[in-house]
Amino acid sequence: MAVRRRQRGYNVEMDPARDLGRWLIVGGIILAAVGALLLFGSRWPLRLGRLPGDIAIQGRRGSFYFPVVTCLLISVVLTVVMWLVALFRR
Repeated sequence: MAVRRRQRGYNVEMDPARDLGRWLIVGGIILAAVGALLLFGSRWPLRLGRLPGDIAIQGRRGSFYFPVVTCLLISVVLTVVMWLVALFRR
């Protein structure tokens, strides 16, 4: 069942199945890109998760690792991606 709504002076028919299909395709492309990054990421000079600035403490009985810079980098990338998605949804 299509829903009619008015957008920018035009009558637009929205089909929920079509919108779902579009989001599934976009999600698949994003998953493929992340998979390629993980697959080929070990060949890069700076490996994700082992960037300079990440905290790694090793003791006799155990170790502690907190990827501060990696978290910041992922946050910036996801912020830009979400900003672009919001920009193109308008």
